[in-house]
Amino acid sequence: MFDGEDITGWAPDRIVQRGICYVPQVDNVFREMTVHENFEMGAFLRRGDLSAAYDRVYGLFPDLRAKRKNLAGDLSGGQRQMVAMGRALMLDPKLLLLDEPTAGLSPKYMEQIFQITRDVRDAGVSILLVEQHAKQALAFCDRGYVLATGANRHEGSGQALLADREVAEMFLGG
Repeated sequence: MFDGEDITGWAPDRIVQRGICYVPQVDNVFREMTVHENFEMGAFLRRGDLSAAYDRVYGLFPDLRAKRKNLAGDLSGGQRQMVAMGRALMLDPKLLLLDEPTAGLSPKYMEQIFQITRDVRDAGVSILLVEQHAKQALAFCDRGYVLATGANRHEGSGQALLADREVAEMFLGG
């Protein structure tokens, strides 16, 4: 269900047109295209002047503005993750699906990705985040779900889950 409508079985392009964008964990950029070309691909459904969208995305990812002509495949893992997120944000989504955006990143880029995710959420975009760095994600999420062996074991506000002794001991390292 999305916006009160069952989207089960919808074609991916129709889902994107409704405002849902997905950022996969791996293989999430067009490596042989520049950063800016990746952003252009993200805006494929938009018409008219895109300068405000580019300004917004480059504002979220200022490091990428200087690398806009670099091939995405030549960037670090953290920078590629930012390109993937920026490409999705070019469509101004209602819902952003992030699959482990900090997997394999250095602590510096991990914190940047978390901060950008908070900024995007604060700008009014709903986010569904799958993340193994649970403590950091729960610290800013509105609602959290702790999954174990494919089943939902705990749910609640991020702060409540962080404060839950059983969750902390079993899933958050104490």
